[in-house]
This record gives sequence, C-alpha cells and structure tokens, in this order.
Amino acid sequence: MAHPVVHLELHTPNLGRACAFYGGLLGWRPQHVGVSDASYQALDLGSALGGGVVECGTERALWLPYVEVDSVRAATARSVELGASVMLSPREGAAGWRSVVSTADGGELAFWQGKR
Repeated sequence: MAHPVVHLELHTPNLGRACAFYGGLLGWRPQHVGVSDASYQALDLGSALGGGVVECGTERALWLPYVEVDSVRAATARSVELGASVMLSPREGAAGWRSVVSTADGGELAFWQGKR
C-alpha cells in the first residue's frame, strides 16, 4: 500500500520573509496558528494537501513532507532498521502522532498518524 503525503511544512530561519515570498509568488496566504513551542503559520496550498511554515533553528530552509502511516511507532522503527536516524521521536499532539527521520541519501521525512 502506498502512503500518501498529507502535509508539507517549510522549516525556515525567517518566517516573515518566507511567508512574503510564497504569498507574493504563489498567492499562498499564511494564517497564524497558536502553538506553544514555535511560530507557526498554516498555508492554504490550493489543494487537499495541508501546508505550513515554522520558524526554527535551521540554517537553510527546507520542505518536510508528512506521510500518513497506520502507526508512527512502527514506521519510525522500520526506518531505523533501514538505516535512518530519528530526529524527532514519536510523540502525541492534539490531532495525532508524529515523528521525523533522516537519511544521508533520502533526506528528511515526517510520519503522521491522525487521531480517529
């Protein structure tokens, strides 16, 4: 079974400039989302795919795809078996569970398991 990408999240060192760039270029309008640990803006990407921008300590902006899985814990464990490093251990949030893994050749990938 293929697992769909359900969310794209831009990690950037400058939230304001990133939002201005994508708003001016593509018409993506940010909407503030109140979260406790970071500055976060939701983005309407014009499709069923969700989007967002978060300002964080990254030196270079990067897009992080979120892939929907049946079990974040199982997907994270399987990625480690295949050589990935865990950047964010599985954790629960208000809407579901997530984790982030990375490989030198495969880049970074987030797993998402929504609450049913």
